[in-house]
Amino acid sequence: MHEGHEQMFRRRFFISTLLSIPVLLYSETLQEWLGFSVPAFPGSEWINPVFAVVVFAYGGIPFLQMAVPELKDRAPGMMTLISMAITVAFVYSLASVVFPTQSAFFWELVTLIDIMLLGHWIEMRSVRRASSAVDELAKLMPDTAERITDDGDTEEVPVSELSEDDLVLVRPGASVPADGIVEEGDSDVEESMITGESKPVSKEPGDEVIGGTINGDGSLRVRVGATGEETTLAGIMRLVEEAQQSKSKTQVLADRAAGWLFYVALGAAVVTAIAWTIAVSFDATVIERVVTVLVIACPHALGLAIPLVVAINTSLAARNGMLVRDRIAMEEARNLDAIIFDKTGTLTEGEHGVVDMVTVDGVAEDEALALAAAVESDSEHMIARAIREAAEQRDLTAPDATDFEAIKGRGVRASVDGNEVYVGGPNLLTQLDSEVPNHLQRFADEAGQNAQTVVYLVRERELVAAFAMADVIREESYAVVDALHDLGIEVAMLTGDSQDVANAVANELNIDTVFAEVLPEDKDKKVQELQDEGKLVGMVGDGVNDAPALMRADVGIAIGSGTDVAVQSADVILVQNNPMDVVRLVKLSRASYRKMQENIVWAAGYNVFAIPLAAGVLAPIGILLSPAVGALLMSLSTVIVAINAQLLRRVNLSLPNLPEAAPPTDAQAAD
Repeated sequence: MHEGHEQMFRRRFFISTLLSIPVLLYSETLQEWLGFSVPAFPGSEWINPVFAVVVFAYGGIPFLQMAVPELKDRAPGMMTLISMAITVAFVYSLASVVFPTQSAFFWELVTLIDIMLLGHWIEMRSVRRASSAVDELAKLMPDTAERITDDGDTEEVPVSELSEDDLVLVRPGASVPADGIVEEGDSDVEESMITGESKPVSKEPGDEVIGGTINGDGSLRVRVGATGEETTLAGIMRLVEEAQQSKSKTQVLADRAAGWLFYVALGAAVVTAIAWTIAVSFDATVIERVVTVLVIACPHALGLAIPLVVAINTSLAARNGMLVRDRIAMEEARNLDAIIFDKTGTLTEGEHGVVDMVTVDGVAEDEALALAAAVESDSEHMIARAIREAAEQRDLTAPDATDFEAIKGRGVRASVDGNEVYVGGPNLLTQLDSEVPNHLQRFADEAGQNAQTVVYLVRERELVAAFAMADVIREESYAVVDALHDLGIEVAMLTGDSQDVANAVANELNIDTVFAEVLPEDKDKKVQELQDEGKLVGMVGDGVNDAPALMRADVGIAIGSGTDVAVQSADVILVQNNPMDVVRLVKLSRASYRKMQENIVWAAGYNVFAIPLAAGVLAPIGILLSPAVGALLMSLSTVIVAINAQLLRRVNLSLPNLPEAAPPTDAQAAD
């Protein structure tokens, strides 16, 4: 749409400008001002009105057409004001041909239309360029793919014909045609255009690949997992389009201001007409003042001030792996007082391992580990995977387990050899009312001091073993916490782990507030606690388990969900599993809002000073604005707003200015 309007305004601007040249040359006012003359010939007196009518009919009609919907909706705005200004000038000038007056507005009329066309051409061009993120994303997807047939040959087919479970060949340097899983081959894949990751990502069998990314030097065979509208790229494009179409609070305010300006302009025009009529009686001077007021009041720059910043903001965010679903939330990010991080997988790596264990008398370590692996055999939780991996490393064979059940927020239960066996954390012991032997309690205390999580094995409601699990704090987390503190934002951490584990991680990272031993269904209550203190709260989680908390937060941020762009609970989705992007989000929000404020000052502030000047408040000292000069000043304001919005692109989000916060040399363990 913007491209079509851009070409239309561009074409009409150039043609109207050419048609305006005779009007300018045969304008007596300009001849007098500039000291030149042109040959007169029979009928030359009709050059001005004839060419002005053509310019009005060709260059001015689009504004009249676009004003109709505003009037039908009873929401007058920019197009209504422009239409009113050029119509008044046009009618007055034609009337001056029939009823000779002191001056006509032919040259002012054509230059006004030309300048308006130029301004709208610049606006459409700027918005079209800023909104090109979706088009750029669409270009990433190749048109064809090499599908591997049942006999092992390849056939070139359109990407639209690919189906789930098809096997495709991705040659070196080619684009991946669809989301899928690598079945064969090793290569580095360039994903920066999707995830913002600056370095190519190594891929091997079992790894996921995203459609639209570019393969490196190796050859890959990929089993298609999603096509068409189900792909990550399609989801990103939908989110970018939604964000560009949504309105922020500032944009809504600007739209309302444009409507108010219509009534202000009418009021100012009426007052101007009355005041000048009283002062000099009703004549051409009164009409000229009224027309000038209407021209000055056109909210052209105000209409561009916010949408252009929003378009550039969304484009920058998408290119840096930040998918904005809610414009208002994006704007609110600048005001956040506190940000809550879900600990595991966000501030920490999220990869657990069994680092130590202890059993009660009469139970061997291998027996306890095999029993725990049996109970966890059907679970996909990271702790379950860690226990199974530990059993595999010892070459243990887990007995058969039946009647598996996940106990939300506490652990799992299964039946093994006729015994009811549980594996879980401290909340599980509370539910089962199990007593903890002294030596297991000492083991748990020491593990907590080392920032390790303790998982218990319970058989027939008797505690038989404890396992110490460790996770590693991300290196980026140190810098992120310090950067948020530097931005004046409180950092909180929320986890279902024990208080000792949570405190160890919080002390290591210098986190302000800790919520430990929190069940999934209670996470949103912790967000509410901070909100009840009058704080604007952001929540950073995985977008699935933390859905209630993300929805409760003022700004919900899903992190590490690059291949799950359909997360409905988050306001902003960060494609990379990197907490550093939270800092980028706040920086971009603040920079964008500054540009919005600056543009509103340029646009609305200009009207505050220009309307009284156009009305003639300085006429006693000889300062009067003609309609053409008013249009020129208005368009200058528009150009300044457009240039100022483009400066937002200079915000460096790829390398944010973070405080120096180097992590310790040795990786620190955390739950």
